[in-house]
Amino acid sequence: MALTSWKTFNFFDVTEIKPSEDSESSSAFDGNNFGCVCSGSENLFLGSNDGYVRIFSQAFKIVRTFKAHDAGSITHMKQVDGTALLVTIAEDLSNEPVLKVWALDKTEKKSGSPKCLSSVGIHNGRKQFPISAFAALENLSQLAVGFANGSVTVIRGDLINDRGAKQRTVFESEEPITGVEFREGPSTVLYLATTGHILTLTITGKGQGQPAKNLEDVGCGVGCMTVDKSNGDIIVVRDDAIYSYGINGRGPSFAYEGPKQLVSIFREYVALVTPPKQSTPTKMSTLRRFVGSRTDNMFNTSIFTLLDTDLKFVAYTETMMSQVRALFMEWGDLFLLTLEGKLFRYHEKSLQQKLDILYQRDLYVLAINLAQKAGIDTAQRNVILRKYGDHLHKKGDYDTAMQQYLKAIDNTEPSQVIRKFLDSQRINNLIEYLEELHDHDKATMDHTTLLLNCYAKLKDTEKLETFIKSGTHFDLDTAISMCRQGGYYDQAVFLAKRNGEHELVVDILIEDSKDYEDALDYIWRLEPDLAYPNLIKYARVLLEHCPKDATQVFIDYYTGEYRPKMDMPLPATPTPQGGAINAVQNLASFIPLPYRQSPAVTSPAPVGDRQLALDETDLVAAEALGPPRDYDLPKPRTAFSSFVDHPENFMVFLEACLRQENIEESDKIDLYTTLFEIYLETANSKKGAEKEDWEAKAKRLIEGKETPIDPSNVLLLSHLSNFRDGTILVREQQGLRFDIFRSYTTANDTAGAIKALRKYGPEEPQLYPAALAYFTSSPRILEEAGDELDVVLRKIDQDGLMAPLQVIQTLSTNAVATMGMVKKYLSDTIERERKEISNNRRLTESYRAETESKRNELAALGSSPAVFQTRRCSACGATLDLPTVHFLCKHSFHQRCLNSSAAGSGVSNGDGGEGVECPQCAPANRNIRAFRAAQEEAAGRHELFQDTLGRASKDRFQVVGEFFGRGVMGGNGVDGGG
Repeated sequence: MALTSWKTFNFFDVTEIKPSEDSESSSAFDGNNFGCVCSGSENLFLGSNDGYVRIFSQAFKIVRTFKAHDAGSITHMKQVDGTALLVTIAEDLSNEPVLKVWALDKTEKKSGSPKCLSSVGIHNGRKQFPISAFAALENLSQLAVGFANGSVTVIRGDLINDRGAKQRTVFESEEPITGVEFREGPSTVLYLATTGHILTLTITGKGQGQPAKNLEDVGCGVGCMTVDKSNGDIIVVRDDAIYSYGINGRGPSFAYEGPKQLVSIFREYVALVTPPKQSTPTKMSTLRRFVGSRTDNMFNTSIFTLLDTDLKFVAYTETMMSQVRALFMEWGDLFLLTLEGKLFRYHEKSLQQKLDILYQRDLYVLAINLAQKAGIDTAQRNVILRKYGDHLHKKGDYDTAMQQYLKAIDNTEPSQVIRKFLDSQRINNLIEYLEELHDHDKATMDHTTLLLNCYAKLKDTEKLETFIKSGTHFDLDTAISMCRQGGYYDQAVFLAKRNGEHELVVDILIEDSKDYEDALDYIWRLEPDLAYPNLIKYARVLLEHCPKDATQVFIDYYTGEYRPKMDMPLPATPTPQGGAINAVQNLASFIPLPYRQSPAVTSPAPVGDRQLALDETDLVAAEALGPPRDYDLPKPRTAFSSFVDHPENFMVFLEACLRQENIEESDKIDLYTTLFEIYLETANSKKGAEKEDWEAKAKRLIEGKETPIDPSNVLLLSHLSNFRDGTILVREQQGLRFDIFRSYTTANDTAGAIKALRKYGPEEPQLYPAALAYFTSSPRILEEAGDELDVVLRKIDQDGLMAPLQVIQTLSTNAVATMGMVKKYLSDTIERERKEISNNRRLTESYRAETESKRNELAALGSSPAVFQTRRCSACGATLDLPTVHFLCKHSFHQRCLNSSAAGSGVSNGDGGEGVECPQCAPANRNIRAFRAAQEEAAGRHELFQDTLGRASKDRFQVVGEFFGRGVMGGNGVDGGG
């Protein structure tokens, strides 16, 4: 790459240095007395033609002067940086050059000069040629000296401690030596430059003793070779280019036409001194390349240039009106000394100043590279990138500008960039930036919203899916919300599923996708504690669109049989021959597609009917085979509101809940009551036989004695649903038969009243008087009752439920019944009353006659003698013989028989006197006495009389008469005797 294409900048500030005003310091740089210069250890060292060394401080004031050599001019010096060692070489063409090593921190006692550690005469085969090049290792263990006759002498030894040194000429050529430099490593290599070649010579280590290796068949001039201490490469400049040489030979080169006078390395820069080109070559060209012409130099100008070969730009260039004598570096700056004795300091500008220069020229790429080379932090680098992006954006190069913004994303306010790309034509650039924000975890909810809006605007489903699958570099809620708003429901479901937002998954499937079956299937796959809230929340919608499956989920959950669905692939089965395609399909069925929904649950097919190859249905054939999960069963009542408008499914749910065991009593009451209500509501919506069937189911539900439904609820629900059988059943169970009959009569249901009368009349006689009043309440009812009126009258008459007068009064209330209807009843009643009166009269007369007879008999027994004509013993039947005992009851006994009879029966005998009772009549007499005692006892028990009177259903007067006859009313009894 030619230097003509390199950008040129002014990265250095130049100031001329004025030495101290004392005469010695100001005249030290005079070209007539100046020999050489070197720097190091915060000092500047000048060697003069008269053998003196002058040491300058940073203020360019001489701090020390000493006589280094008695003869000759000091032409070469080296200060070992960081130490107090100084190497000087003085040349006198009449003698061999002398090399001395000085310890500047040690002083000779006599002269006060620095201590000379060692002094060595440099051999050149007794040939007197000037030294053209000099190099030394930092530890001064090896020094190389090149001569103008083409020989190189290497000095080895401990010069610091003056323990002797060995010299050896290691190279000789016919061409003058123009440069020598050391390169240290596993082996110490000496690079040699002549006017016609570049060579390497291994002086220690592997390869030592071998001839010099030719690297290039072109050499260089004096001062045109140096070493880059940062990497050890050798830099050589020629008239055509700048070359570098490394371990493996020549490295990169840079075309730079023109003669070169001097080269040096300052930091990362190559410092070049270039004299102007000569118009025509002369015979002295070769000699001028070697030593130059001082006379010509006085009238020629030089170009001083600082190059950055890494970044390929010219950091500084200047035309010098005077030729350059030397370049050296110290105190962080570069110094240039002219033949006129002028000294210039070149101070590198700060990085920011250099960047500002580049910004002014819109050289942002170079600014970025320069900043990276300077090792600035990321934040500063991003500032440059952002400026570069702004520049490109102004030029309309939006794609490249976005690349810069992306590189600077870590330290850039996103809104600054986003505002530049809000134009719809720049939407792709905006998407790229927003995606990078998410990758760097710098995106906010607004950025996520904007990115998803961009995807939606472009309808780029593929990028949207890639984005949501990329990870969690975005706000989940925002992403899901935007997917839902943009209609990307499958992607929203994927995000919600991946992040365990189960409620959100169900909400999207139901509210947005309207995919109710998948929503229910997803709920069915959740654990109980997660499935329940979602099931309750969306129960009505699911029951509306998936009534059968939703009801089954409710049943399973509320009966403790809930078990989440699980895709469990069946074990691999042998594939029939030629089934390779099926095998591939089977493998594909296991690949999880991003938005694929699991198939619905199906019953396992019989083993004999199953295919050998698996399909998607087989994947879930093993679902729900595990035991149910353990969870707390909710109250059935909590599901009731979910089944509003779904009575058929509600019935299925309630019936299933009732089939489970160990139901709590409160839950059982709720289930029975609600199911009874649903049955009645369903019956009301049906007609004919279907209605009767539902009413029958409702009736069967409450017929059992252990039905937990509260009777008041049954009555209320039956009344609201006009379900008379329910009302009747409850009243039956509670013994309210009269209320049942009255419910029929209130509803003017004559057929029902007749039915109730026939069913409950035998147990509830008072229904007949009520029926009589109802049947005669209106002509229509009377007509509907038909012959049933006669039956009622007959029953009333037979059982004496009403007095005839009461019957007449009841019939006459509404003037509906005619005399013809009751004529037979009245005639029968009158006839029966007449017969009863006649019978009562005859019975009364018989009782009077019997009483009178008994009274006469008693009187006769008390006043008239008794005649006994019995001839046989009433006990043994034998003929009576004395002693004989006769009783007034006309029984006679042998006395012996009477004694044995008395002993067997417990009857007192005595001597035949009082207290003896007829054995034959004794049992009857005892009964009469016991009956009489009971009557006397009952006379004081008025509650018995009242109870009997209250239970009398026919003739209470008869009860009074009966108790009067028993003596309860205080009548005297009749004592009987034997």
